[in-house]
Amino acid sequence: MKINFIGGGNMARAIIGGLKQNGLDMSAITVLELDAEKRAALAQEFNVQVTDSYAGFSNTDVIVLAVKPQQLKQVCTDLNAVLKSQLVVSIAAGVRSNDISRWLGNYAAIVRVMPNTPAQIRAGISALYAMPEVSQAQRDQAGMILAAAGKTLWLDDEAKMDAVTAISGSGPAYVFYFIEALQDAGLALGLDAEASKLLALETFAGASLLATQSKDDIKTLRAQVTSKGGTTEQGILALETGNIKDIIGKAAKAAADKSVMLGDLLGK
Repeated sequence: MKINFIGGGNMARAIIGGLKQNGLDMSAITVLELDAEKRAALAQEFNVQVTDSYAGFSNTDVIVLAVKPQQLKQVCTDLNAVLKSQLVVSIAAGVRSNDISRWLGNYAAIVRVMPNTPAQIRAGISALYAMPEVSQAQRDQAGMILAAAGKTLWLDDEAKMDAVTAISGSGPAYVFYFIEALQDAGLALGLDAEASKLLALETFAGASLLATQSKDDIKTLRAQVTSKGGTTEQGILALETGNIKDIIGKAAKAAADKSVMLGDLLGK
C-alpha cells in the first residue's frame, strides 16, 4: 500500500512514526511538505520520500490530508487533478466530509478522522467516519493507518464527531489541567515542586492504567478508593460540593458547540 501525506506536521509525524514501528516499508510513504527544512528532517528521521509537488499522487493508494483546517479547501482544489480512485483520509479538525467531497468535485472515497495528541507517543484514540461509498477494503486501510497512532473507534454518524472532539480531542487538555491542579495542591500542602509533579503524574498515569486494565467500571473503582469516613471521601465531598461533574459537563458541551460552529465556518 502506497500512502501519500499532504503536510508533515506533528500528527503526520506521529502516524508515520507508528507505521515505521509497525514495520511498514517507509519507501511506500511520500510526504508533500512545502518547508524545505521539514522535508529534510522527515527524510532523515523516517527515510520516507519527500516532495514539494503533487507529482506521483495519482499513483498512490491513500492520500492523507494532514494540513491545518484553514488550508484544506485550497489543498482539495489542488488535489482535484490527481484524483482517480484513491482513498482520501482527512485528519484536519472540524472540516466535514461533505465539504471535503464538494471541494474535491463530489469525490466520495473519503474517511474523516479525529485523532488526539497522545498519538505522538502511540497512545492516542482516533474516531473515524467513512462516507457511504467507501469500500470495506478502504475502511481497513484507514483503520490500519490510524491504528499506528493508538486505538481506533468507528462512528456510524458523522454528527457524533463534535462530541468526540469535545471528549477525546479536547480531553487531553482537561487531563493536563487536572494534573496541573493536583501539582498546585501539593505545593500548597507543603510538598516541593519535584515531588508534587511526580506524585500528580504517576497517580494519574497509574489510575488511568488501572482503569483500562480492570474489569470493574469506573464508578466501582472510585468507590474502592473512597473508604467511608476516610480522607478520600472527604476530598470527593469537596469536589461534589463544587459541582465538578457539572463543570466538566459544561466544558465538554462548550467544546462540542464550538466544534459545530467551526464546522459551519470552515465548510464555507
